[in-house]
Amino acid sequence: MAPENEAPADPLASGDLEELARLREAHARVKAELAHVIVGQEEVIDQLLVAIFSQGHCILEGVPGLAKTLMVSTLAGCLHLSFHRIQFTPDLMPSDITGTEVIQEDKATGHRQFKFLRGPVFANVILADEINRTPPKTQAALLEAMQEKQVTIGGERHTLPVPFFVLATQNPIEQEGTYPLPEAQQDRFMFKLFVRYPSFDEEYRIAETTTALYSPEVSQVLASDQIIRLQGIVRRVPVPPHAIRYALRLVRATRVSEGPENVPPFIKEWVTWGAGPRAAQYLLLGGKARAALDGRTFVTTGDIKAVAHPVLRHRIITNFTAESEGVTPDRIVDQLISTIAEAESPETLAGEAAKVFSPHVRLHKA
Repeated sequence: MAPENEAPADPLASGDLEELARLREAHARVKAELAHVIVGQEEVIDQLLVAIFSQGHCILEGVPGLAKTLMVSTLAGCLHLSFHRIQFTPDLMPSDITGTEVIQEDKATGHRQFKFLRGPVFANVILADEINRTPPKTQAALLEAMQEKQVTIGGERHTLPVPFFVLATQNPIEQEGTYPLPEAQQDRFMFKLFVRYPSFDEEYRIAETTTALYSPEVSQVLASDQIIRLQGIVRRVPVPPHAIRYALRLVRATRVSEGPENVPPFIKEWVTWGAGPRAAQYLLLGGKARAALDGRTFVTTGDIKAVAHPVLRHRIITNFTAESEGVTPDRIVDQLISTIAEAESPETLAGEAAKVFSPHVRLHKA
């Protein structure tokens, strides 16, 4: 077994570095194309792209009218991916999502057989619109698709197209008659993103362009096979041990059951349940994707911090005390980031930097 501070050899070859350069260029082109249709929301778009290249799913929460559906459909068009929107309603059944088997008769022979009719889940990008408006039985129909990239009907497995992403929307205003996602299903989503109101200047542009004869079009930037290849490149971006340890400390500090030496007092005061191991995995994958989209061949603790809120906010379950005091999961994450030290000795960091960041490659200047 390698020593604790020993970093794995850099698995990125020269050809991979060229792919990283293409990824950074594609990232800029996708954002430029989306800007033709979507005004503002740059942070949400950046986080969506991080999730896509990390092979993760997202929850988008925001009030009606903030172009969540338009954002997702436009993004699918830029990436040349098939797109289906599923409007979740109280009467939606699992078969309405996954598909169903029907009996078909061959008119020539009279022979009858079952034929599977695919549901809307068979697409690269699925927009689960207002996912909290359908009962848990139907919500759970997405679980196998999200985790295994397949659906099972009548004992037969049907593979979904790749790449495959579920982007679910929620309305935070109306909670009457809704079915909040269980924690186990929320944990399947890599990010929870807040889509917020535009600024005055952004809303001015929205009002000006959408009330005129203006019909923007977007160009296709990447194909599905290119996305799959770039996802593989992201996975091979190395993470130094101190960044892994920092991600683990953030996650483990959210758990009330941990020892008092590892958990800040405010966690025991405000939190009922903390994040599981999947949170640490997504912190590292998000850090890798963020570094790759920035043209870097390594992950820093800054990358981990940048994805901490969307990764942890739906995995931290607050208690009554926190709710009565107006303490949100985002505030808890803020305090964790300010509390959890990136404590490593200069000698340790220097040794890890020499192994992981050598040669220190920056493909493009900032």
